[in-house]
Amino acid sequence: MTEHDEGVSTLAKQGSITFVGNVVNGILGFAIVMLMTRFVSPSVYGLFVLATSVILFMQVFANLGLPLAIDYFVPQYLDEDEHGKAKGVIVQVTATVLVTSSIIAFVLASSAAFIGEFFQEPSMQIALLFLSITVPMLAIYNVLLTSYYSIKKLQYRVIMRDLVRPIVRFTVTAGLLLVGYGLLGLIVGYIVGLFVAITIGAAIFTYKAWDLLSTKLELVAPRPLVTYSVPLAMTSVVFVLMGHVDYFVLGFFLDSDDVGIYRVGYMLGSGLMIIFNSLSPVFKPLIAESRDDLELVERRFRIMARWIAGITLPITIVLSLGASSYLAVLYTPQYAEANAVVALLAGAFLFNVTFGGPDGSLLQGLGYSRYVFANTLALFGVNFLVSMVLVPIVGIEGAAIGSAAALFLVGTLTLIELYYLDRLHPFTKDFAKIVAAGVPATIAGAPIVLVVDSDLVVAAVLPIVVIGTYVLTLIATDAFTDADAQMAAEFSPTLEKWLSVGLFGR
Repeated sequence: MTEHDEGVSTLAKQGSITFVGNVVNGILGFAIVMLMTRFVSPSVYGLFVLATSVILFMQVFANLGLPLAIDYFVPQYLDEDEHGKAKGVIVQVTATVLVTSSIIAFVLASSAAFIGEFFQEPSMQIALLFLSITVPMLAIYNVLLTSYYSIKKLQYRVIMRDLVRPIVRFTVTAGLLLVGYGLLGLIVGYIVGLFVAITIGAAIFTYKAWDLLSTKLELVAPRPLVTYSVPLAMTSVVFVLMGHVDYFVLGFFLDSDDVGIYRVGYMLGSGLMIIFNSLSPVFKPLIAESRDDLELVERRFRIMARWIAGITLPITIVLSLGASSYLAVLYTPQYAEANAVVALLAGAFLFNVTFGGPDGSLLQGLGYSRYVFANTLALFGVNFLVSMVLVPIVGIEGAAIGSAAALFLVGTLTLIELYYLDRLHPFTKDFAKIVAAGVPATIAGAPIVLVVDSDLVVAAVLPIVVIGTYVLTLIATDAFTDADAQMAAEFSPTLEKWLSVGLFGR
């Protein structure tokens, strides 16, 4: 019997909370985009995507990566019962990012006309003038998120990020679009949703973490914060740019409607990151607090890799096979031309998140922030160069190939670095069973797409066939472990009992 690891229970318990939040957030996010694509043209939606991409890119410079220091240092100070220093980290980071983000917001507003001319989209000037006020708002928003991560109270992060913000944004956006406000409706919905989320999130954090916030403040030496954060700040710059470079390149070479169509395909293809995004916020602090025990770190890494791969793989198969149908049903038929984008990105994200994630959360937890920066630099470089070469030739598929190539490269680099630095790897016989189960699932799902003509029928039947075949294959190959039963206990006692019966019946 495998040794009971409380970290696995914490990972599952908090991960299940964030998973529910991510599902709700994902549904609302898709609903918002479905709303936008039906009330505004692809060109207006593409213009909004370009403007928000500029905001998110500039916001990284505004916070200097400092929020990432919160969920690295605060868990360590709390573990050592130094609550004053834990508070000091939060206070110092908050004060710093408020100043820097306000400066960046002013610079962005001043240069809005130039940016609009660069992309040959005059309307971007108005959009950026309104959206510039969100730069300091996003900085505080990120401080609140990482503060929740640091105290492992992710249910409150779920309230702020996954419930309040998308619900308010959807409601305001829908109301304004219905009365014909178009682009302005999209902008105001974005701003109001963020403002209300920050207000409620700050109130909840103050109430729930009052013991921490009311303790005597002890300022910490700024150098360790900066030393840890600056490489990650540069990482964030490159990573966010990588996440939006596709839109910048497409906006430069093609029209704004191509940006809108690609954005829908990218969103659907990257939607399978929901499992990684559910476990990653608590995974990094768990690794940070146990980074000196490499055996424990590897055990936790292998469990997380198996669960991410096991849940994400069948979703990847469904999205890759049925991309055209899902794009046509969820949005409108004109967006179905992004089907190759969905398939390429789904496979690339599956590979990348299984082996450490696009943000290098495992390397971050182990303290290797410089390696994360180097990886992200490679991520951006490959994506940018490949996209610049291919977009003028093959259009939006060129941007997808660039992103996919970069994600595969960085996933491979992460594996090599983890083994080189600490001899860590996720590959076991149990992991191989998880991957192999995807073969019969793909074989079972392919005829559905080839034979059935109705997009609606394909969208409904394909996941049943693929996921059903996948689960049956896992059962047939006896792929479940003791750690799976422990993880399952935090999701469902019934599921744990079922898995345990299977385990002990070996």
